[in-house]
Amino acid sequence: MRIDLHTHSSASDGTEPPGGVIASAAAAGLDVVALTDHDTTSGWAAAGEAAVAHGVVLVPGTEVSALSRGVSVHLLSYLQDPAAPALADLIAQTREARLHRGRAIVERLAEDLPITWDDVLAQQQPGTVVGRPHIADALVALGVVADRTAAFDDLLSTRGRYYVPYYAPEAVEAVEAIRAAGGVPVFAHPGADGRGRVVPDSDIAALAEAGLAGLEVHHRDHTPAQVERLTALADRLGLLVTGSSDYHGAGKPNLLGENLTAPEVLAEIERQGRTGVVGRPGVGR
Repeated sequence: MRIDLHTHSSASDGTEPPGGVIASAAAAGLDVVALTDHDTTSGWAAAGEAAVAHGVVLVPGTEVSALSRGVSVHLLSYLQDPAAPALADLIAQTREARLHRGRAIVERLAEDLPITWDDVLAQQQPGTVVGRPHIADALVALGVVADRTAAFDDLLSTRGRYYVPYYAPEAVEAVEAIRAAGGVPVFAHPGADGRGRVVPDSDIAALAEAGLAGLEVHHRDHTPAQVERLTALADRLGLLVTGSSDYHGAGKPNLLGENLTAPEVLAEIERQGRTGVVGRPGVGR
């Protein structure tokens, strides 16, 4: 069984609509795929319909933004109740903060470059909260940079002069909110130091005590040494180990199914989650 537990659609910063992600997953030979858009569940319904149509099992999820002592943390929440108030309120605050941060970044960029807020909105799908990827797409459309990667390496770098921080909850609070919503929290790409600072093992241990279920160990942003370290850490803390593509369509080079999760890990996520998958593993195509 081929299981990929981390993908994004145009409901956040992917380039394909939710149903398109599922169609692409089927074409890539996946049996199970999780849709985990940033701080939203708006793509779940369309993805569920597509999953049934294509014979792919959907794991509904969300990538929840958080901070651990000032370091950015992304938590993959699987099978949560989307209406649970604590988590819904938390991600609503984050979405609003993203919007204000986006405007502030564009204002800074506009001091030196020919970009406007309308240019950014032109890259946004209806109902999607603007994030840095949409600003990157606007810069590409304007001919300022070649692609998203170039934009993030320079103009939109967290170390650059145009960067603006934004509100996100503390990671322990986010883990507790995910668990309160019946979700299963997994730390996304915890060793991806190319994106910026990463949290130390001691902070991951504190998240495990708060209810963290697993680590996304197998990810293209992890070196072999990081995979070895994180696998040992997960074993020591009793955490699940997942593998995923972090697919964004044309927005990133990541390929569906380039890293996979074991069936027994998915079974444990299902056991812990409050809501169910759409479709049944092992049945379909």
